[in-house]
Amino acid sequence: MNAVAKLQPLGQLAGMGGAPGLMAPSAPATLTRKQKAAIVVRLLATEGLKLPLSDLSDDHQTELTEAVGRLRLIDRDTLSAVVDEFCAELEAVGFAFPGGLDGALTLLDGQLSPSASTRLRRLASGSSRADPWERITGLSAELLRPVLEEESVEVGAVMLSKLSVAKAAELLGLLPGDKARRVAYAVSLTGNVAPETVHRIGQALSAQLDAQPAKAFDTGPVERVGAILNYSASSTRDSVLKGLDEEDQLFADQVRKAIFTFANIPARIDPRDVPKILRNVDQARLVTALAGAKGALEASAEFILTNMSQRMAQSLRDEMTNLGKVKEKESEEAMGEIVAAIREMESAGEIFLVAEDEA
Repeated sequence: MNAVAKLQPLGQLAGMGGAPGLMAPSAPATLTRKQKAAIVVRLLATEGLKLPLSDLSDDHQTELTEAVGRLRLIDRDTLSAVVDEFCAELEAVGFAFPGGLDGALTLLDGQLSPSASTRLRRLASGSSRADPWERITGLSAELLRPVLEEESVEVGAVMLSKLSVAKAAELLGLLPGDKARRVAYAVSLTGNVAPETVHRIGQALSAQLDAQPAKAFDTGPVERVGAILNYSASSTRDSVLKGLDEEDQLFADQVRKAIFTFANIPARIDPRDVPKILRNVDQARLVTALAGAKGALEASAEFILTNMSQRMAQSLRDEMTNLGKVKEKESEEAMGEIVAAIREMESAGEIFLVAEDEA
């Protein structure tokens, strides 16, 4: 074994006076598990394999390093016995659990209820030795934004420094201009921050995030009301929006921006996406929707017909003429199906809706 030869250079053996400096062949029985681990780590390092020892706790890293430092020369039989025992233990392992609440929460991420997950994270935060930044850096910019807005610029600078460049840029863009400038400048002052300080800041931020109450809904009230009104009859939608205007003008305006209906198609759909959208719509339902588009909705029908091939547009016009008068309820249902198809394509990333301020 090449590694064994490297562990026993002839010059060292001669200087040590030979065999008295070696650990005897019977030594595996007297070695501690930490010493055996140190031998395996040394062997793998000799072969050029670097283990991710930083994943261990600081205490384990310290104990392992001390064990490596105390060992000297190991004979061939001892090394072989330790390696055989290590390989036997590896082969006997079916699978390994992550260890600790942090690892368990990572393993079960997305399977626990929000309330149970929040409770468990609070239990884990007090005694956890895991790196809190692993969790923080995995959160969305929207979740981190309230924390960054409330914290000092110094803490915000540390947070941005630990995030990926893309997420840090996204988060910085969500801050008010003055706060964003001060946090960005504070990043330049983080060069001498001690690792222990960064770790404590991570623990404090993690605890702050855990203290936030679990949300019962995945989306905000504006998105939920907007989604409901998307599928409501136009008369119901207009009536609700009128009532919201009287109750809360700001909320009503936000809901209007979240709503996407058949009438919004000319302003929110890229003309180049029309053929792609029509491939996901039943042609008979499309004809029903277009034939029933009257008044303010005529612009949407014309937009669709204009942004397709002339041959197909003429064919649809002929079918609309043959269909004759369409009941309002039937046409609204057909329009709703077109809107639903557009929403599904947007969610899948197949198309992108134009923002109102860009239209």
